Amino acid sequence: MRSFAEDTIVAPATVPGAGAISIIRISGPDALALTGKVVTLKHGRCEDAAPYTLHFGTVLQPDGSPLDDVLVSIFRAPHSYTGEDAAEISCHASSYIVSQLLSLLVGAGARLAEAGEFTKRAYFNGKMDLAQAESVADIIAAEDAAAHRIAFQQMRGGFSRELKEMRDQLLEMTALMELELDFSEEDVEFADRSRLTQLLDRVVDHVQTLASSYRLGNAIKNGIPVTIAGAANTGKSTLLNALLGEERALVSDIAGTTRDTIEETLRIGSSRFRFIDTAGIRQTDETVEKMGIARTIQKVGEAHIVLGVVDASLDEEALKQQIRDLVNITHFDQQMLVILYNKWDKLSGNKNVTLFNNFVLSLNNKIVTFPISAKSKDGLAALQNWLELYEKDKIASSEQHTMVTNLRHYEALVQARTSLLRVRSGLTSSCPTDLVAEDLRAAIRALQSILGASTPDVESTLGLIFSRFCIGK
Repeated sequence: MRSFAEDTIVAPATVPGAGAISIIRISGPDALALTGKVVTLKHGRCEDAAPYTLHFGTVLQPDGSPLDDVLVSIFRAPHSYTGEDAAEISCHASSYIVSQLLSLLVGAGARLAEAGEFTKRAYFNGKMDLAQAESVADIIAAEDAAAHRIAFQQMRGGFSRELKEMRDQLLEMTALMELELDFSEEDVEFADRSRLTQLLDRVVDHVQTLASSYRLGNAIKNGIPVTIAGAANTGKSTLLNALLGEERALVSDIAGTTRDTIEETLRIGSSRFRFIDTAGIRQTDETVEKMGIARTIQKVGEAHIVLGVVDASLDEEALKQQIRDLVNITHFDQQMLVILYNKWDKLSGNKNVTLFNNFVLSLNNKIVTFPISAKSKDGLAALQNWLELYEKDKIASSEQHTMVTNLRHYEALVQARTSLLRVRSGLTSSCPTDLVAEDLRAAIRALQSILGASTPDVESTLGLIFSRFCIGK
């Protein structure tokens, strides 16, 4: 594992560009001394400054001329973000000033930080575990209140506490089984199998609950996936353009225009939705279009909400068949299907919406319907209001529970659950204690990997995680 003991790093902590101030962050054993070489404080020296204090100073260029007047914030180990001595220099937000200040600090002995290195140091110095460190990047990337709430709760250690409690319970079970193995010749049973099974059931349920939350948690983090699906030439691309307010998708009267998926994110109320326009579902011998239709089926399977667009100007039987096709590709146990009667404005008024709604409800009473015109935008406001309220209710109902948003965490939870199910099977089938104990250890390793276990590939894992951070974090 890499040691930071002799290293002092520096990087901008604010985004380059126009603004009032920029902040330069320095961390490491020589952070205060190096800052003192570059910044002349009005009173005292950086090296002698008390922690959590703010000081006015001037940065001088090599020729002695002033570069900028700055404010310096002082932090001392271990009570800083990284757990090391640290300083933050607030200067005017000039790209010239920032670049010169960085050059002066590097010339004084610091080195430019790598992506995510400040947070990596916080992890190595025990200021946070790996799950908390990853949530820092999620907080920075959060674009709505729900995503921010989940990331902030994880950074404060809520998710980590649940994992540690489960890990500690499993460690206790493992210890009892290991004790049995030590006294195997005495035929002593230290672990009550029925009590262990009850405890195991609770842990398995908890792990499953966390793993199941990933579907919604990931959607909140990246945008609720909404697939626009339906037969060819029903107005799917027109609907996407109308929702976005721009000509994003190519629209044509020729069936099969859309060959691949088109994705765009749109904020409705306080939620972000990821709309996915797909190829029309129809029988075709055209190779590329068939590939597009296959991808449509895939995207429908990934969606939380399926906007099924049907052509309301068709005759009754053709319209019903389009509805049946949409029902057949929707997974109602985890998806909501919304049937949109498009081109409603073209009708002469002789089509009975109640008749078709009754037909839809006979197929599945959870389906929602809206008559719309994607071209004139009639009915879209009602659709958007429904989308906002539907997701708002789902998110609100989950706010009392921990949400998993990270794919790495989800995969580790699935691994832990698989191992725990083997443990439960072993306990009920009188499996040898050493085999049950090994499955328990595998489950513990999976949970610990979320928090930051020492595993053979830990360096590559950490490198991948922190490379996604911005430089100054």
